[in-house]
Amino acid sequence: MKQIIAIIKPFKLDDVREALSNIGVQGITVTEVRGFGRQKGHTELYRGAEYVVDFLPKIKLEIVVNDNMLEQVTEAIIETANSGKIGDGKIFISNIENVIRIRTGETGPEAV
Repeated sequence: MKQIIAIIKPFKLDDVREALSNIGVQGITVTEVRGFGRQKGHTELYRGAEYVVDFLPKIKLEIVVNDNMLEQVTEAIIETANSGKIGDGKIFISNIENVIRIRTGETGPEAV
């Protein structure tokens, strides 16, 4: 099993969720986060004063899938989250040793 963590722009969330649902992803954890990468923030004007916004709002998606769905899920995220502009985000993939469903005690791929 693999864990996919994707950092995307907030306005892309609905498109990504729909694309993942269409390919059979049953569970996603969504967190509102703030951060920066190469984009390095930006400056804004507020009541006539200029200030720097270092951390930009992003959405963090966490998805656990069986190995055979990894490529399909990452392709769906890339296709729907890509705007072609700086700050589109990143995808991180890591191995998951085990999953346990608390309610039933199921383990492994059945628990996903």
